[in-house]
Amino acid sequence: MSASSYYVPEKSYWPILGCVALVSMVVGFVNHLHGSALGGPIGLIGVALLAVMMFGWFGAVIKESMSGLYSDQMDRSFRMGMIWFIFSEVMFFAAFFGTLFYTRTYSVPWLGGAGNNAMTNVLLWPGFEAAWPLINMPNPEGFSVPKHVVSAWGLPAINTLLLLSSGVTLTWAHHALKKNHRGQLKLGLLATVVLGLIFLVVQVSEYGHAMHELNLKLSSGVYGSTFYMLTGFHGFHVTVGVIMLAVILLRCLKGHFTPENHFAFEAVAWYWHFVDVVWLGLFILVYWL
Repeated sequence: MSASSYYVPEKSYWPILGCVALVSMVVGFVNHLHGSALGGPIGLIGVALLAVMMFGWFGAVIKESMSGLYSDQMDRSFRMGMIWFIFSEVMFFAAFFGTLFYTRTYSVPWLGGAGNNAMTNVLLWPGFEAAWPLINMPNPEGFSVPKHVVSAWGLPAINTLLLLSSGVTLTWAHHALKKNHRGQLKLGLLATVVLGLIFLVVQVSEYGHAMHELNLKLSSGVYGSTFYMLTGFHGFHVTVGVIMLAVILLRCLKGHFTPENHFAFEAVAWYWHFVDVVWLGLFILVYWL
């Protein structure tokens, strides 16, 4: 097929299966939170269906690509799709960072009597001093009061170094692919996958330390909830990114991609660099400042 021809993929049932999977996951998760015995199994069925959908749909796309069916039109379609996907992820994290900003800038100072809320502090929470991270809560009853904040210059700093290094190794692999240096390509990708896995191991260790030694939990008020919401969802995105990178590595080992045709590699690289940038924001705003 020529690059200028217009390719229309065959009809597919994979999107329908994906919708069923996502609905099952949401319904199962919500029912699990409400104590339903069926919530967990329904959610797991949704996860399994989603995995089958992704394996089958992506496999079909790879086969079509390797068969030479795609044209410049399809390449533009994939690029625009990935751009909009990453934009949606940007908005996803923007909402969470917005929550953190609103809490730190408005909510907590208001409880301390900032602005025209002096009587809030005098009448409701006398003696409360607004400070972030919010360790000394105005009413700690019913909350798991943390003993201390998570220091930025321990495991989080190590994870920052790991992710920044993974961005360098991925860029090295990308340049090697464009120059058709297959050995360097495989080494760079392997190093990126390993660094991503080490990041996840370090984050699990950090969570264990925070929960058991610092008593920082989701129930630790707004500091605990925003901490785990932001870092937890980022950890999930790193997990997805590692899986994507591992698939690209396997495809490279099988001889896929050429210097002229390798958008799947580029798409995963875009996603991984996005994950890197989000972590820098987390490190500065959640751990450091």
